[in-house]
Amino acid sequence: MQTKLNYIRAVIIDFLNRLKDIRFAGQVLFVVIILLISWSGVKAIQLNYGLQKQIALTKQENNVQQLENQDLKLENIYYKSRQYLELQARADYGLAEPGEQEMIVPKSVAMSYAPKINIPNNQPLKVSEPAYQKNIQAWFNYFLHRK
Repeated sequence: MQTKLNYIRAVIIDFLNRLKDIRFAGQVLFVVIILLISWSGVKAIQLNYGLQKQIALTKQENNVQQLENQDLKLENIYYKSRQYLELQARADYGLAEPGEQEMIVPKSVAMSYAPKINIPNNQPLKVSEPAYQKNIQAWFNYFLHRK
């Protein structure tokens, strides 16, 4: 233990003695300056990367908002169209075009043409899980050794 301390002490004293030489001190100063410049360069690159990520995210949000605006414009155009107004008049007020006649079909006749679906009345319909939820559940089962 004492020999290691003596060795470390000797290395430090040797380094300090070498610093008295102007050429060695200049080299050490040069290395320190290069390290500081490199460090600031790395910080600048990291800052630029973060800013570029924020810019890309903002552009994506802007594009999504523009698409939503276009969708709303098209929806407004549809609401002003004759087709929509006619459908709403039929649905809300029971109106029809001139010359049209309303036919009332008994429920038994209408149901005879409907496809038959066998759903038990007391059991709810099973809704499948989204794919990401199935994936997460599969990983939980894997790590917890479930089948």
